[in-house]
Amino acid sequence: MQLNGFTDYALRVLIYAAVHHDQRCLTSQVARAFGLSRHHVVKVVNELQHLGYLETTRGRTGGFRLARTPESIRVGEVIRRTEGSLAVVECFDRATNTCPLTRACGLKGALAEAFDAFFAVLDRYTLADLIAEPRWVTRVATLLPRVSHATA
Repeated sequence: MQLNGFTDYALRVLIYAAVHHDQRCLTSQVARAFGLSRHHVVKVVNELQHLGYLETTRGRTGGFRLARTPESIRVGEVIRRTEGSLAVVECFDRATNTCPLTRACGLKGALAEAFDAFFAVLDRYTLADLIAEPRWVTRVATLLPRVSHATA
């Protein structure tokens, strides 16, 4: 399964905020650190705030920070809430399914089992687990600005 770009960016923003827990983060900092468009980062931060993962402050001294502890943010939950459609194959979505094999196909069951296993693993990890190693925290905290995909 491949995660969409929005989910990837959402996880990066949360990791960045968890590492920089002692300060307000700026969308421009995150955009530079990961080489992303600031516009995309703003959209991600907005959605993460709406979902209750971040608290934001507007204005000159504004920015964002985690609204919850890293230990309370499960990776699987973030992915489910940011990924959009989780229909791996057409038959997972009854509203749009046109596959004539659906009623007699064993593939759907096997894929559903694999999908459940995928999330069972991700549900075991929290944001705190993703930054548990001091070297990981150091790496994120010292990210150098990268060339933006939008300008490259």
